[in-house]
Amino acid sequence: MTPIRLASGVFTVGFWTLLSRVLGLARDIIILAALGTGPVYEAFIVAFRLPNMFRRFFAEGAFNMAFVPLFSKKLEADEDARDFMNQAFSGLAAVLILLTLIAMAAMPWLILGLASGFKGQEQFALSVHFGRIAFPYILFISLAALLSGVLNAAGRFAAAAAAPVLLNLLFIAMLLGADALGWAYGKALIWTVPIAGVAQFALLWHAAHKAGFPVRLLRPRWSPDMKRLVRIAIPAALAGGVVQVNLLVGQQVASYFDRAVGWLFTADRLYQLPLGVVGIAIGIVLLPDLSRRLKAGDDAGSRNALSRAAELALALTLPCAVALMVIPLPLVSVLFERGAARPEDSRAIALAVAVYGLGLPAFVLQKVLQPLFFAREDTRRPFNYAVVAMIANAAFAIGLAPVIGWIAAALATTVAGWIMVVQLLLGARSMGDIARFDSRFSARVWRILLAALIMGAALWPAAQWLDAWLHADYIRYPTLALLIAWGCLTYFLAGTLVGAFTLKDFRQAVKRGR
Repeated sequence: MTPIRLASGVFTVGFWTLLSRVLGLARDIIILAALGTGPVYEAFIVAFRLPNMFRRFFAEGAFNMAFVPLFSKKLEADEDARDFMNQAFSGLAAVLILLTLIAMAAMPWLILGLASGFKGQEQFALSVHFGRIAFPYILFISLAALLSGVLNAAGRFAAAAAAPVLLNLLFIAMLLGADALGWAYGKALIWTVPIAGVAQFALLWHAAHKAGFPVRLLRPRWSPDMKRLVRIAIPAALAGGVVQVNLLVGQQVASYFDRAVGWLFTADRLYQLPLGVVGIAIGIVLLPDLSRRLKAGDDAGSRNALSRAAELALALTLPCAVALMVIPLPLVSVLFERGAARPEDSRAIALAVAVYGLGLPAFVLQKVLQPLFFAREDTRRPFNYAVVAMIANAAFAIGLAPVIGWIAAALATTVAGWIMVVQLLLGARSMGDIARFDSRFSARVWRILLAALIMGAALWPAAQWLDAWLHADYIRYPTLALLIAWGCLTYFLAGTLVGAFTLKDFRQAVKRGR
């Protein structure tokens, strides 16, 4: 994949991910306004996170991190990639069906494992009921994730990136139509989860067929390719499991504090917007690209792709991180404070947003650095690094909770994110120059940081000056848009003046994306 195609892929995925995240933000605004941060909201969060946790563990974590490099190399070598795809699809489907049946039966124990603080409260019974309705989502969305990997490896990013848009559109439609159906909001939300899973799977099944990768269900067999896949996937699954344990620890800590599960979830959704648009988009495009270059022996191209991906990622996420730390309350209050959501909710969510903002560059850099290992079929070292980060996360979250309360969970996530990045950087040294950033990146990264700090210094007084308007009905929306526009203008002017980038860089990247 040429640098132009890499940029094009990043912007294609980024566009659809941005649309999905914006719709997801609209979804969360509507949900919070309808439910507030009470028991039904917390039960929905836990139930919805359950299949998503297993999806990241099995599909996005284990299967895709092992499957995409192998599949990409088979495509590059013109081997029988389609048969390998169908073997992997059938094997994953068999495992997921069994997992779904077991989870449905064990749902009360799974909810205790996710949020033991709910025991004896209204949230517990609701979470069990909601969990049984939502869990089949894992079957369809995990198979959809595998088909996404097939399409991404083939250089077809649009359908895979667009699929999550369906989820958010269905959520919004169901919420807006709940009254007409005579359904409570909680019931409407939870039944949308499996429906959305089927819709996304159907879209990607069709897209894979059109791309020349028709799905055929086979009898699962223990072939040499499947042995190799499982051998690579097990450490990746364990690494994915460590990440999920981090989330679990944070949610467990939060479940012992009133409304904290909802606060952390809402804050998580806000910082996931730039993380999804930039970090995940780059990671999705970079992994198959590095796998192909490794197969072709293109060391110089690999280093250039890595450096440009990291440079683009930081140029887009560092200003977002600074904004989340400098103006979290205006962002949260304008976006979420309405209906059943109260001012005290906004203040708590804003605190978590600021803490997550400090970790945002680390979360993005992980997406850039991990493909270096996965492209080499090395899933063991990322697993070892993730274990260290998990231990640090648990130590900070559990150890600090009695001292600083529920916010310890967010702080622990941020600290663990930076610990993971440091380990990935140190581990990549053994790969030689191919895994080191080039001189252009080294020269620009500090200038990008300076431009972001200048933007933060300009945002703070502007937010204070506009404070009254940011809390006034109706006018607060254009006021927030004006504040964000001021931040963007300041950042791009500062970045140009200090030599962090040129406007030509972004124009060319957008042109390539189109």
